[in-house]
Amino acid sequence: MTHSDHHHHHAHGGACCSAKSTAPAAEAVIRDPVCGMTVDPAAGKPTAEHGGRTFHFCSERCRAKFQAEPDSYLTATDPVCGMNVDRASAKHFVRHEGQGFYFCSAGCKAKFEAEPAKYLAGRPEPQPMPKGTQYTCPMHPEIIRDKPGSCPICGMALEPMGVPTGDEGPNPELVDFTRRFWVSAVLSVPLLIVAMAPMLGFSFENLIDGRTKTWAELALASPVVLWAAFPFFHRGWDSILNRSPNMWTLISLGVGAAYLYSVVAALFPDIFPHQFRGHDGAVPVYFEAAAVIVALVFLGQVLELRARERTGSAIRALLDLAPKTARLIGADGSENDVPLDSVKTGDKLRIRPGDAVPVDGIVLEGRSAIDESMITGEPLPVEKTEGDNLTGGTLNKNGSLVMRAEKVGAETTLSRIVELVAKAQRSRAPIQGLADRVSFYFVPAVVLVAIIAFIAWALLGPSPSLIFAIVSAVSVLIIACPCALGLATPMSIMTATGRGAHAGVLIKEAAALERFAAVDTLIVDKTGTLTEGKPRLTDVVAAEGME
Repeated sequence: MTHSDHHHHHAHGGACCSAKSTAPAAEAVIRDPVCGMTVDPAAGKPTAEHGGRTFHFCSERCRAKFQAEPDSYLTATDPVCGMNVDRASAKHFVRHEGQGFYFCSAGCKAKFEAEPAKYLAGRPEPQPMPKGTQYTCPMHPEIIRDKPGSCPICGMALEPMGVPTGDEGPNPELVDFTRRFWVSAVLSVPLLIVAMAPMLGFSFENLIDGRTKTWAELALASPVVLWAAFPFFHRGWDSILNRSPNMWTLISLGVGAAYLYSVVAALFPDIFPHQFRGHDGAVPVYFEAAAVIVALVFLGQVLELRARERTGSAIRALLDLAPKTARLIGADGSENDVPLDSVKTGDKLRIRPGDAVPVDGIVLEGRSAIDESMITGEPLPVEKTEGDNLTGGTLNKNGSLVMRAEKVGAETTLSRIVELVAKAQRSRAPIQGLADRVSFYFVPAVVLVAIIAFIAWALLGPSPSLIFAIVSAVSVLIIACPCALGLATPMSIMTATGRGAHAGVLIKEAAALERFAAVDTLIVDKTGTLTEGKPRLTDVVAAEGME
């Protein structure tokens, strides 16, 4: 998730990253310095004064965090170049793995997005997954395995089930695919120019002959097909072994057939009749088709993986509502801050003013107002005293409380909400079944058409009929890659549930999301769910006979 404005400041200058605020002030975007969200100053959101500046916040929680430690939220370090960036007016911002990063320039942001692992080196290593963690495919949630691997149906990398911890680290598949995409793109562009120039009215005949041009295309396409596209061939082979033909089957067949045919044409052009040769005497090849297909598929995969990472970040943002530590009261009355995951049922905890409630529990001592808007939607704090229930993730406003932990870890209300959103992202909408059925039959149908084309040209085509048959079959496979067929619906669901989680809308399952498209009336249960709790005068209407 990236927001931008046109004002950012640095603690020190630099030629590669320096920037000036030249845009009109009206175009500036004000950013919450705590969470990084953009805030409309006219929306009546919380504000705070510090150092002669007015800071705007998305919620009372963020303002409370800022007021507790304002100096911690003034600037952030660009992870690429190391410059200091003003958090409240940063133009370039990226949320990665649930954590916000600020950048001094678009160049630094692009470098980070391409290789986040490179710039996160030296940070704490991700914690290993808990023992007994199971893994599932984001596109086929019925696939469940006890260890990481690839989905036997679609070939995608399996992801851990359950609630994300925020410590998983960069998605290795995204890092790998991003690198392969850039290699494919860099090599495919000149390859496409060389191959398509004659069709655009340009010609390289005065520079290189047809034979040299073919060898140049072979040199450019080989790294793309033999190295970059290796994961595609692996997934395609797995789909055949598992008798689950999918788009990877067609991509593998199409790219592989185009490349192998072109290699044969480049190495043994004499076996092709004169009917296949162009006016320059060279045999046409499909190197550019194979390479460009690989580059475009990688582009789609990278965009998909980034969307999945953003929706995962939305879930982790919900988890961030809970504090990382709790104030534990010992048997002797001493108080110590302990990690949240070490809190056990029955522990006595101190909730100080401005603190978030760490776990679900019951008030033992004290009186305070608790902001429960993250659960109820009500903007007004609720008075809590001895015997009242507390929900983890809610915010203590003013008084001090002592509570007893009743539900911890995955049993808390907040964790159950997060798991609900995670399950919704893994669930399948009815329309996905239609897409899967179409994919299941479409792939064999395309292969069958290619076989029929091969047989027809081999039996009925002109001499040499075998060459005509091979070219016809390859052409069918190349044009039939259904790259969007198995991705559009799952990606829509994941993006919608992630966006909803950011906005406080929890979707129980994908089927409910699909049915929601037909909703024309929304009934709200109580006042405060959609209102801000801040009434204001909008119109003055005089009574009859009054001015």
